[in-house]
Amino acid sequence: MKKRVIIESPYGNDSGELVLRNIRYARSCVHDSLMRGENPYASHIFFTQSGILDDNNSDERKRGMEAGWEIAILADFVAVYTDLGISKGMGQGIERHKQDNRKIEYRSLGNSWEKDYFNRVGEHSHKSVWNI
Repeated sequence: MKKRVIIESPYGNDSGELVLRNIRYARSCVHDSLMRGENPYASHIFFTQSGILDDNNSDERKRGMEAGWEIAILADFVAVYTDLGISKGMGQGIERHKQDNRKIEYRSLGNSWEKDYFNRVGEHSHKSVWNI
């Protein structure tokens, strides 16, 4: 059975450009996990899609984080991707995972992650819908 993995990577930021970069990075982390033969879940890029939850609304952000932590109960471990540093939200998640005695693995995609992302998007069949 494939390992179920919670993905921790940065999301929120006051800069729209940095949020877009963080979404690209999170997608790259999910891709990396899939290529390792894992079943990843990244609640921060699921719940923050338009029409679900607003990350800038503290109540909704809290609901999303709590929902992600509840789903993490089912995970085999947590993968923390560190190329962009550890954000405040990631720090909260790491602390919660430690409290819940979850195994945590720190990972890096390396310096070419963004170039690799754009190469994948250029070849993607739905790039006009998901082009970030």
